[in-house]
Amino acid sequence: MSRIDTTLAGLKASGRKALIPYVTAGFPYADITPALMHGMVAAGADIIELGVPFSDPSADGAVIQKAGDRALSLGIGLAQVLAMVKTFREKDQNTPVVLMGYANPVERYDQKHGQAEGDNAFIRDAAAAGVDGLLIVDYPPEECVDFATQLRAHGMDLIFLLAPTSTEQRMRQVAQVASGYIYYVSLKGVTGSGALNTAEVEAMLPRIRQHVHIPVGVGFGIRDAETAKAIGKVADAVVIGSRLIQVIEAQPHERVVAAAMDFLRPIRAALDA
Repeated sequence: MSRIDTTLAGLKASGRKALIPYVTAGFPYADITPALMHGMVAAGADIIELGVPFSDPSADGAVIQKAGDRALSLGIGLAQVLAMVKTFREKDQNTPVVLMGYANPVERYDQKHGQAEGDNAFIRDAAAAGVDGLLIVDYPPEECVDFATQLRAHGMDLIFLLAPTSTEQRMRQVAQVASGYIYYVSLKGVTGSGALNTAEVEAMLPRIRQHVHIPVGVGFGIRDAETAKAIGKVADAVVIGSRLIQVIEAQPHERVVAAAMDFLRPIRAALDA
């Protein structure tokens, strides 16, 4: 079992739901991320989604785009993100870390660091750093069978998005390749957009579970303890990103970790209530 499998199975056995915060690596300060990750775990995070900064993030709204731009301006690329995970692992060997991003940085990393044809430098180095999962927004499942197999051979999961517009056929395709968990995008649009309709989410999850037999997390539009609690009643995990980015973006360096913890603690309490 992967670290993600172990974590989610343990939560299910205890009747709890996973809290998965998302932050952009290297934001709002280049050196803050490992400490921020530890703080989020202390505040109740079960899995951390770490965004890989990219110049053209098609699924991200203005808040996360701005965070990515700032991280890029501070010199944060995929190599630096892997180094952050490695630093986090020096003190935490248990909390799963999922990298969320786009194909271009991964493909470019292989071009720069691969030693021979067929050598997937990213998978090699991500596993060595302590990464547990990968969510690449623009990798379609029908093109990822070999990639998913290689990841699983290194103890990592390949996570996919499903959306309100996903067809039954797409759900079946994703189910054949995905591991760890499914990320259900609760809104039509980009991150941070629109108002969450919990009734629509509640109606959609049984359809997904007809085809997908791994945990389902829900994200996009979850902004506070109230919405997290409502989603936690029907989903296996709650993902929260844009609002957390907004909470920490204007903080002075010494307040970033505390602000994130103060934001996450009531969400953790609501999920456990």
